Amino acid sequence: MSSNSPSSWHTVAIDQTLKQLSSNKDAGLSSQQVSERLQQYGPNELEETGGRSPWSIFVDQFTNIMLLMLMGVAVISAFLDIRSNTFPKDAIAIFAIVILNGILGYFQEQSAEKALAALKNLASPLVKVVRDSKTSEIAAKELVPGDVMLLEAGVKIAADGRLIEASNLQVRESALTGEALAVTKQAELELPEDASLGDRLNLIFQGTEVVQGRGKAIVTNTAMQTELGKIAAMLQSVENEPTPLQQRMSQLGNVLVSGALALVAIVVIGGMITFQNGGIGFDTSRFEELLEVSLSMAVAVVPEGLAAVVTVTLALGTRRMVKRNALIRKLPAVETLGSVTTICSDKTGTLTQNKMVVQLVSTG
Repeated sequence: MSSNSPSSWHTVAIDQTLKQLSSNKDAGLSSQQVSERLQQYGPNELEETGGRSPWSIFVDQFTNIMLLMLMGVAVISAFLDIRSNTFPKDAIAIFAIVILNGILGYFQEQSAEKALAALKNLASPLVKVVRDSKTSEIAAKELVPGDVMLLEAGVKIAADGRLIEASNLQVRESALTGEALAVTKQAELELPEDASLGDRLNLIFQGTEVVQGRGKAIVTNTAMQTELGKIAAMLQSVENEPTPLQQRMSQLGNVLVSGALALVAIVVIGGMITFQNGGIGFDTSRFEELLEVSLSMAVAVVPEGLAAVVTVTLALGTRRMVKRNALIRKLPAVETLGSVTTICSDKTGTLTQNKMVVQLVSTG
C-alpha cells in the first residue's frame, strides 16, 4: 500500500484513492488486510501524554516547600522524642495535618481524572463498515486506513476519510473548524492543494457529526494522524506554567522556610556559644534541648493550616464549577479562572453548544 501525503487526499480522485489504499468501495478490506494494518498503524485512539497516574497525583500534593519542611521537622521531632522515651505527639499532629491536606487534594483531582476518562469513553462510538463484502458494526478504535465507512444522519465520524459516495450529505464541523452551520459534502470534487480545511468538501473528519443525508467514505487517516489528532498533539506539547496562586504560594513558602531555617541556626548556634576565661567556646551538651526549642519556633513560623485551607477552598470552588458543567483537572486552575477578565476567540461554535438560544423577548 503506497502512502499519500496525509493532508492532500482532497486533491486525489476517488478511484486513485481506492487504489492507493488497496481497498474496494463495495467489498471493503479483507480480514487479513485489517489485521496487518492494525499491526502497522495501531488502534484508532488519541494518545494522551498528559495523563497522570494515581501515584503521581498523590505525590504532587506534597511538593509544596512548606509541607516538605513540616515533614522534615516532624521526622526530627519524632526522632528526639523516641530517644528521650517520650510519646511523639507533636510529630503525629504535624503529619496528620500534612496527610489530611494531601488526601483532600488527591481525591479531588483523582475524581476529575476519572470524569475525563469517562468523557473519553463516550467519544468512542460504534462505526458501520464494509469488510469482506459484509456490513458490520465495529468499535471506532478498530478502524484502519482503507476501511469503508457507511455514513447516515446522527453518526459521529470516528476517523478522517475521503468521500466516495454522498447523497444530500451534510456534516457539522463546528468541533473542528468552529463554523456553526452544517457543510454540504460532495464526493466527486477534486480540490486544489491549497484548499483550506473548511473548504475540503470531499473529505470528512474525526470528531464531526453527520446531520443529514447518507454517504460512504474510505478511511485515510486514524488516531494521531487525523486533523483532530494533530490538534491534540499541539495541545499536549504546550508546557505547563505555574498558576498565579502557585507562584505566590511558592514565594511565600520560600520566605517562611528560609526564615525558619535561619531562626533554627541562630538559636542552636547562639545557645551553644559560651564565654569562658575571656574566650569563646561551644557547649554541645544543650544541643538537643536547643534543637527542640528552635524546631518548635520554626513550626510556629510556618502556618501549617495554610496549605489545608487553600486546598479546601479550591476544592469547594471546583465543586461549584462542576455544578455548572465545568470540569477542573487541577485544583490551582480554579484560582486562575477566577483571575480571567476577558476571553478572546475568533470562532463561536468551538466554545458554545452550537445552538441558538433566546436571550430576550420584547413585545410592542
